[in-house]
Amino acid sequence: MSTPEHSPLGKDTVYADCYDPRLLFPIPRAEKRSEIGVAEVLPFHGVDIWNAYELSWLDLRGKPQVALAEFHVPAASPNIIESKSFKLYLNGFAQERISDAAALTDTLLHDLSAAAGAVVSVQLHAADGSSLPVVSLDGYLLDQQEIEIDSYGPPDADFLQADSSATAVSETLVSHLLRSNCPVTGQPDWGSVQIAYQGAPIDHAGLLRYLISFRTHNEFHEQCVERIFVDLTQRCAPQQLSVYARYTRRGGLDINPFRSSTPSTPANLRTVRQ
Repeated sequence: MSTPEHSPLGKDTVYADCYDPRLLFPIPRAEKRSEIGVAEVLPFHGVDIWNAYELSWLDLRGKPQVALAEFHVPAASPNIIESKSFKLYLNGFAQERISDAAALTDTLLHDLSAAAGAVVSVQLHAADGSSLPVVSLDGYLLDQQEIEIDSYGPPDADFLQADSSATAVSETLVSHLLRSNCPVTGQPDWGSVQIAYQGAPIDHAGLLRYLISFRTHNEFHEQCVERIFVDLTQRCAPQQLSVYARYTRRGGLDINPFRSSTPSTPANLRTVRQ
């Protein structure tokens, strides 16, 4: 069964140090997408950017090697990859002798693409992090508003409003108050979200209340971002829209979903919380 309840989440686990692609646990996207009215023809483009900070293997002489890894999983892939299974899979390389980084990259690409059901791009970075600098998300910070909050879940799209009588704007909005929970373990997932749009001005207070209403909601990272995109599209009818969430890492992995009305791929902008 490829449901979250059958994944390694929340279960005692033996951390093997041998390579085993069978550890990867795919979960179909279709069921959760059907909850928000997303059919086979997707209303968005996008990618899930994963960063792995705990990747190590042995060279042919047995000397440990380390790297950071960046993975791009297309939003159009039929499956997400459950994060704990991803961690277990990557840990399995720790005692494997591999000829070079290119050979490891080829293996990762093959296995992850098979699990996702679409081609996953793989890039290894030097462990000094020089290619993944820490930056701040551009945009107006919604969090500085002085407003009262009394709704923490489930997500309430009724908070979302746009003034269709006003002149269209182009703006980028940011919040660091996004929080949701793992649907299996209940562990909190913390993130920052960047929303860029063109169209009727979106009410800032309502948008912040909406984002905070995810606080006790149980859903995977990718599913939360798609829900935000769909709710904004339906309630505010922007001419263009993108939603980019940067989640804090767990188990040496962070997940950063991006959904957009136009084909594009965002920069992998690691924030100070990551």
